[in-house]
Amino acid sequence: MVAEDFIAAKRPNWQRLEQLLGKAQSARLRALTADELYELGRLYRQTTSDLAVARRDFPQHRVTDVLNGLVGRAHGVIYRNEATTWGRIHDFVLLTFPQVWRKLLPFTLVALLFFTLPALLAFAVAYTPGMEREMGLLFPGAEFLAERIKNEEEWWLDINNARGGNAALIASNNILVTLQAFAGGILFGLLTIYAMIFNGLMLGTVAGLSAQYGFSGRLWGFIAAHASIELSVIFFAGGAGLQLAWAILHPGLLSRGAALRVAAERAIVIMIGCVPLLMIAGTIEAFISPSALPVWVKLVVSLGTGIALYSYLLGVGRRSTTQLDSPAR
Repeated sequence: MVAEDFIAAKRPNWQRLEQLLGKAQSARLRALTADELYELGRLYRQTTSDLAVARRDFPQHRVTDVLNGLVGRAHGVIYRNEATTWGRIHDFVLLTFPQVWRKLLPFTLVALLFFTLPALLAFAVAYTPGMEREMGLLFPGAEFLAERIKNEEEWWLDINNARGGNAALIASNNILVTLQAFAGGILFGLLTIYAMIFNGLMLGTVAGLSAQYGFSGRLWGFIAAHASIELSVIFFAGGAGLQLAWAILHPGLLSRGAALRVAAERAIVIMIGCVPLLMIAGTIEAFISPSALPVWVKLVVSLGTGIALYSYLLGVGRRSTTQLDSPAR
């Protein structure tokens, strides 16, 4: 049996299971009648069997991901009282988040390119004397930034006042930027791409102007400590947004709605995982970045946090049977 025939034969059962899960989502199983409870159990067992067949016969097909998510949702509704909060956190941290991050790595790399290429272009233009007009076209407001840098204004050092409160404020602002990159995927990825390009142009312009006027030491002395985590999270969110757009534009053999549900489940995992990372970046930006610590210390902080983050993402959760493949613990 080819995948298309398998999907066509089984789809009515999957759709009915989706309907029952939607009904039980808010009021739990109390919302279902006795007949519906029996039907839910039957469809759950059937879909679990379908998932086993899909893993065996179509391991690389997207229908396997759809069934993973559907069986996981059904398991959560039926057995939700058996899973402890700590168990869910454990599985999320050590299995789900790094595994989903690796699945979305190609999209994250595309988001990185949408950020890096404009940043390099903006740096080259801002670093070259006599290109003020071109610089203004690339990044409106560059002239204002140039004046502040010429006057050696370190406006970011205002963060030294009330650092504890600013840690939360910075994290909140970073979360908003991250959400913009993520949610932009619903708009066919246009807002996500805009967020990547805009932030890349801004960083490149500031870095280029600082290099031109001999201000780089103080700029990077502030940015270095928190850059590895903060920028990484922006790229992660951008990748999550781009894969939402890809699901809308290229659903494959699945319906557009089913493809979008799979993509949304993955994107939500990434966004939940990004929140504590942004809190860490905000804390570093509030307490370490504006401090009088030597630059080399801040670089060590950045390198250490970066190595720790990517060692975790690339190395943790490498099992033959993953949480996404096995909803029950």
